[in-house]
Amino acid sequence: MAHEELPSINITPGAIRFNTDSMKLEYFRIGMEGGSTSSYAGIGTLAAGEWVQITTDTPDIQTGGTRGLFMGGQNEPSPNAVYDVIEFVQIDTTGNSTDFGNLAATEQEGAALGGHIRGYYFGGDPADNEIETVVFASLGNATDYGDLAANSKGGSGTGNRTRGIAFLGNAGNVINYFALESTGSGVDFGDATTNATSLTAACGSPTRAVIGGGSPASNSMGFVTISTLGNTADFGDLTDERGGLMAASNVVRGLFAGGFAPSDGTNLIDYITIATLGNAVDFGDLTRRNHYAGSSSSSTRMVIGGGDDHPSGGNYSNVIDYVQIMSTGDAIDFGDLIQGRRHVKGASNGNGGVG
Repeated sequence: MAHEELPSINITPGAIRFNTDSMKLEYFRIGMEGGSTSSYAGIGTLAAGEWVQITTDTPDIQTGGTRGLFMGGQNEPSPNAVYDVIEFVQIDTTGNSTDFGNLAATEQEGAALGGHIRGYYFGGDPADNEIETVVFASLGNATDYGDLAANSKGGSGTGNRTRGIAFLGNAGNVINYFALESTGSGVDFGDATTNATSLTAACGSPTRAVIGGGSPASNSMGFVTISTLGNTADFGDLTDERGGLMAASNVVRGLFAGGFAPSDGTNLIDYITIATLGNAVDFGDLTRRNHYAGSSSSSTRMVIGGGDDHPSGGNYSNVIDYVQIMSTGDAIDFGDLIQGRRHVKGASNGNGGVG
């Protein structure tokens, strides 16, 4: 009996599945390394792509668990104090932060992102184009990585194991990318055409970077495919307009927390499913209204440290909260930072981009 030829199965790039044979999570990507142009025919079908195991190692091997960094920031004794401090926590425990080292200079209103080996801090106030890096598995001061293609203040960042995506904030919504395991300069990626100009937040999976909110207060979310180049496309809307918010993710779900609304601070936490498109859904609440805090994540938790918990500013916090990413509910106290401050930035070696 003749067998009927079945049509190609269409799969969205970035889709996630659990492989019951290997007992591992996998994501779908387009094409294979070294493939010819013809191998990309029919993008979105099994013939044009492949399932790739998400996690090939674990932060447990490198640092005893996922390590979250809190870098830089500002407080307001007289005169204003800006800090070069880097602190860290083990995200899958609870407790107070520990000293890690120092940035090359006092910094606030920069941005940060993490790969599976290194963390990166870029830009700042006054706006500059410097990128600094630290190694998660060791303690010590940041060293020079290279330069962005333009100055950045109030930006945000995310990435995967090979590429960092830097949204440059007040530099005209420019997006840069840079290779995480080398040194060099940021390269133009495209523009964040869907979002406000600064004070955004970003998170991602191994395939997608999602940017949300910003100032002037916005509820917009945009996304890019990390392995390509181009402008952001519309993802959906947050549940409220806000800037100065915080974001983090695992490979499946992204969370956007806190921020300042047009007239007040907020304790809202929203979540999205990164592989799909659509509006954010209510997750729960932070322990207090908060904006300008640092955030990072493991495969199971988001932590938020520091910030300003007064709508008109001036009440700078050392509190660290956490939530379980794959549940919903209100944040729980984690511990305290050594130094209370706002405009602190977070990065980890176990976030959604690195699997």
